[in-house]
Amino acid sequence: MKQLLTGLRYVLAAAAVLAVALTLVSVVPRPIWWVQAAGFPRLQALAVLAVALVGLLLLRWPAHPRVRGALVLASALALAVQASFLWPFLPLAPKAVPDATPAQARDSTNRLRILVINVLIKNREDARLRRLVQALRPDVVLALEPDDWWAQALKPLHASYPYRVELPRADAYGLILYSRLPLAATQVQDLLQRGVPSVRTRLRLPSGREVDFFGIHPTPPIPDNYPDGVGLRGLALHKVATMVRGNARPTIVAGDFNDVSWSGTIAQLTQDGQLRDVNRGRGFYNTFDARSHLARWPLDHFFVSAPWRVVELKRLPDVGSDHFPLYVELALSAE
Repeated sequence: MKQLLTGLRYVLAAAAVLAVALTLVSVVPRPIWWVQAAGFPRLQALAVLAVALVGLLLLRWPAHPRVRGALVLASALALAVQASFLWPFLPLAPKAVPDATPAQARDSTNRLRILVINVLIKNREDARLRRLVQALRPDVVLALEPDDWWAQALKPLHASYPYRVELPRADAYGLILYSRLPLAATQVQDLLQRGVPSVRTRLRLPSGREVDFFGIHPTPPIPDNYPDGVGLRGLALHKVATMVRGNARPTIVAGDFNDVSWSGTIAQLTQDGQLRDVNRGRGFYNTFDARSHLARWPLDHFFVSAPWRVVELKRLPDVGSDHFPLYVELALSAE
């Protein structure tokens, strides 16, 4: 029993030291991929710090008071840092995008339902996704990472979605946009770099009002076999923010951002107040990794301009991808 208790003390101390080190790395203001990646597991780091802090206090270890005091203080400060990043996304925090009023929610002519899903290029469980779309009947479907196989697999949905932008690719940066609503002024742009397409289009709601929609899929902040976006992610989102700034039409930016809600890069979209994060004040909505219960974080997002109100936001069941689908229903206010 004594050996077990001693082992537990060392484990807690080691976990605290590692979580504190991860916290320090995550706040370094450098566009380095491993620094950016250190900011992903903030929720996991906070949980480790909380458990380690309580354990060290209860076990009164390390035995040396100064060493214990230093470790406890460092853990408490690191926990506070992690909490400061996560707090704005808790349901107790103020909502960046207000809820729709009952009247706005009932006005079907000014509502818009959007489904975003990274299908995973290797995933072959297409029937699950089609059933979800047919049951949910969103107005807009943004499918990311489709190849030619997925473009064929989704063709049964064409009858319900007469307006389409189909850009299948073999490198995991394909994009398919299906819409029940008419599209106009559609542009395909490589906002980040060549080979990483984004779509910008205009949707006409049943009321006749027009809104701008951006569908994007930046590269992840780590080197991989696909186009390397390390150091360029901020530039891509800055371009989107610049396009939105001063736009008179209500705007939505949606997609798999390959980045967490609390990152500095994501914050660039909301810095000037033109766009607001739907997640803020509603929860984390961890969409990746659907295959893991521990290593999950929010990578798929919706950003909207001021006139929009939220009717519903929810993460949907697994469809065989490494991402959960994310669904939002928005209402456009009268002003």
